[in-house]
Amino acid sequence: MQAVRALVVDDHPVFRRGLRSLLDEEPWVARVEEAATAEAAVEIAVREDAAVIAMDVRLPDGNGIDATARILARRPGTAVLLLTTVCNEDVVRRGLRAGAKGYLLKDTDPEAVVDALRTVCGGGLVLGPRVPASVLSGPAPDGTPAPFDRLTPRERVLAEHLADGRTNGQIARTLGLSEKTVRNGVSALLAKLAVPDRLAVALLARDVGLVEPVRLRR
Repeated sequence: MQAVRALVVDDHPVFRRGLRSLLDEEPWVARVEEAATAEAAVEIAVREDAAVIAMDVRLPDGNGIDATARILARRPGTAVLLLTTVCNEDVVRRGLRAGAKGYLLKDTDPEAVVDALRTVCGGGLVLGPRVPASVLSGPAPDGTPAPFDRLTPRERVLAEHLADGRTNGQIARTLGLSEKTVRNGVSALLAKLAVPDRLAVALLARDVGLVEPVRLRR
């Protein structure tokens, strides 16, 4: 992955600067900007052409979901990971509709947050393990190409991780699940897509444009 510009949006300076310090150490991050408000987030994201954003949902002058929609209207290629203190079904749904590529609670291990940012920046979708089951059983975000549009958000996460060449163990660690749960999910995914194996999922994801071809060569 080519080094990109990142933006951390949070009104709590300790959290914001802590995440920034971790991203500063990542070779895939060229530069990290900070914002404490929704207005600053939009202005900086557009001006600096941020490729990936860690976006707090609750901000002093608005919310991160609206800010996400405003940013993506002007920079549609930006990947946004929403971060919040409470897992709320409506917030998750509205965030995905606004174009966010992930949702995690702020008490997630910081290294896992960094990994999630790298995943969404590479075109993946990340949903935390405590996202409500009712959200996971709903339709995938608008714009997902067929046949992946039939998948739930969790199944799409699995598909994109398979396309990225990850093992069940790696997927389990990223999503906070057991390997058995991942293994069962992969089996269900193969059946739903009517493909024989993991490689077929990866090739299908490439062919329909769900992931960039370069991701399959890593």
